[in-house]
Amino acid sequence: MINTTLLYIEEGQRYLMLHRTKKENDLNHDKWVGIGGKFEDKESPEDCLLRETFEETGLTLTKYRYRGIVTFISNEWPTEYMHLFTATGFTGNVGPCAEGDLEWIDKKALRALPLWEGDKIFLDLLEQDAPFFSLKLAYEGDELVQAVLNGTDILDSWKDGTWRPDTHGKETI
Repeated sequence: MINTTLLYIEEGQRYLMLHRTKKENDLNHDKWVGIGGKFEDKESPEDCLLRETFEETGLTLTKYRYRGIVTFISNEWPTEYMHLFTATGFTGNVGPCAEGDLEWIDKKALRALPLWEGDKIFLDLLEQDAPFFSLKLAYEGDELVQAVLNGTDILDSWKDGTWRPDTHGKETI
């Protein structure tokens, strides 16, 4: 298993997104994701967040918030614990990224892009300003087969459209 950070930098009603197109054998190939990467030895989630943000974007974060843990399980890849953050303050200018193309995307347009299905769940939680949460997402290939929010299975209600983020995530484990 690995630990990573995942960051959504906000500017008004937009997120800075990374279209992953440049790395070979990339789990996220051709998907749009936030900024982040793997922990290095002796790094805290915040250390990793700041380093990865600067390496991938050229930005230095000045205001950020730890939002939750996403346990990403796949039948093809190692288990990943993603430490999810948002940021609203930064300095610097967005530069080129070795892993893909960076672009400011309107939050309302995100769901039309190629995303992991489970990303839409935590993006809804971020939009609703849910308290710190634990979200387990399990995939077989690209298909989401399990979604558990703070110990409650939400996959069926997510798939049938009855799940509402404002009714889940209020309690933490």
